[in-house]
Amino acid sequence: MATSDLQERQGDQAAGRTVGGRLADLAGGVRARWRHFWRLVSRYMPKRLYARSLIIVIAPMILLQSVVAFVFLERHWQTVTLRLSQAVVRDIAAVIDMIETYPSDADYANIVRIAQDRMQLKIDLLPPDPLPAPGPKPFFSLLDETLSSEITRQIARPFWLDTVGNSNIIEVRVQLENKVLRVFIRRSQAYASNTHIFLIWMVGTSLVLLMIAVPFLRNQIKPILTLAEAAENFGKGRPMPDFRPRGAEEVRRAGIAFVQMRERIERQIEQRTAMLTGVSHDLRTILTRFKLQLALSGSKSGSEALNQDIEDMQSMLEGYLAFARGQTSEDAARFDLDAYFAKLTEEARLRKRRLTATIAGDHEVLVRPTAFARLISNIVSNAFRYAQNVEIRAVHGNGSLVVTIDDDGPGIPSEKREHVFKPFVRLDEARNLDSSGTGLGLSIARDIARSHGGDITLEESSMGGLRAVIRMPA
Repeated sequence: MATSDLQERQGDQAAGRTVGGRLADLAGGVRARWRHFWRLVSRYMPKRLYARSLIIVIAPMILLQSVVAFVFLERHWQTVTLRLSQAVVRDIAAVIDMIETYPSDADYANIVRIAQDRMQLKIDLLPPDPLPAPGPKPFFSLLDETLSSEITRQIARPFWLDTVGNSNIIEVRVQLENKVLRVFIRRSQAYASNTHIFLIWMVGTSLVLLMIAVPFLRNQIKPILTLAEAAENFGKGRPMPDFRPRGAEEVRRAGIAFVQMRERIERQIEQRTAMLTGVSHDLRTILTRFKLQLALSGSKSGSEALNQDIEDMQSMLEGYLAFARGQTSEDAARFDLDAYFAKLTEEARLRKRRLTATIAGDHEVLVRPTAFARLISNIVSNAFRYAQNVEIRAVHGNGSLVVTIDDDGPGIPSEKREHVFKPFVRLDEARNLDSSGTGLGLSIARDIARSHGGDITLEESSMGGLRAVIRMPA
């Protein structure tokens, strides 16, 4: 007995695990479908805030109006049409009862008068000819369906009905015993014909609301775009003197925070530059005294080595100061690539190197001139140091500048191309990109490129050496 109970409990546990596993698989499938759905929605949704804000305003409005229109058309319009059609058919039935109740009236003049004056129906009594053949039914006509249903229910006689077309008159013929009753009815008596007024008012008010909402949204989003542009310009070192926090309170707070952050960064850069300038001045004074003491000592032994050490220390000091300063205080201006490449070509001739430069697009770019010249100079000087032939290709267009510098030197191993951008890093192999001893050449170049909003990458050149690619907005 105990063994049987144990087996039952084990079976129940196994069944529970099976059900739990199925539920977990089902929940996982639902989550996967939900994530797939939102990926599709994100793919086709607009990316800009203005377009998304318009969707947030327009989508609920369309949804609400669709629900209201459906309820109105399905309930109110159909109900009113039904009530009107019932009343008209009731009047026709009353006319038929009067005709059959008073058959002695030869021309039924009194019945015709009563129908026209009291019921607003124009009736005629026609010879007992067969009714016309049924005409084509409209694809959707609430009036035709409602009138036909009510005539069948209240009168229960053969009839012919014409509601097709845009005429304001509806014709109804009813087969009596020895005659045909023809009735002309105004369409507005049997049909809620003013529905279009509701639709016009609904669409009209929606358009008015959109005309108000669109400029309002644009004015609310404009400060956000201005803030983004100011942040981008600050990151690229461009001036932004006319920026002021505007818009809603949250946007103003973000703008004020950005201005305060910019001021703190500029203040820290100024303090760092001032401190390094002071340190540089003090160290230069000490190095000058060292040189003077060596010159006055008169001892030749070891003076050349000491002088070389002093020169290296001074070179390192200048490199440190240049790296820390980063040329961030310089304003953007027009820079002539053609003239600068001509200067580099002359420098290559003096250094007995071969340089070719080509420019595609506008030869003038908007950059910080001194910093950009130093960026190109650092790369090209290294190429001159380790290669005989150098090629420069500049492509300027669509708001971007791509400068490619190829050489036929020894190059840099692929695993160390990113490592050489770190400050104070020097290579011990065939190509040392900063023989001055500081290891800051490429660091300064990348710092300048990134301060413009761009970057530098190193690749293998088709000439067999190193390729430096500078990409930046300009």
